[in-house]
Amino acid sequence: MRIILIAPDDLRSRTAMSDYDDSHHRVSAGTPCSLGTIAVGQSVLVHEVRANPALAGDLGLRLLELGFVPGEALRVVARGFPGGEPMAVRIGNTTFALRRFEADLVQVVPAAVGAPTS
Repeated sequence: MRIILIAPDDLRSRTAMSDYDDSHHRVSAGTPCSLGTIAVGQSVLVHEVRANPALAGDLGLRLLELGFVPGEALRVVARGFPGGEPMAVRIGNTTFALRRFEADLVQVVPAAVGAPTS
């Protein structure tokens, strides 16, 4: 069986293999960075949620309501292909799928060594 995805030109160009960003890395100690750049399997702590109402509306507030609060432990469990989105993030017993622009609103720092992870 063959499945063919037909998408508008703007979507095809956005998800083309040449656009695949493989810059996911492990976060270094003490340096907050975007959740969207974290490698699969890494556990981190939420540092802050940056919300720009002009760009994201109430998305920052929604992320806080879902549990992306400062100090909360989370783990990146998977990424979509191609392009690395959506990404699956586990907080406690709940897994969320986030698009890149949503994940970029969440700033994270590395989890303490030996800290329990979900």
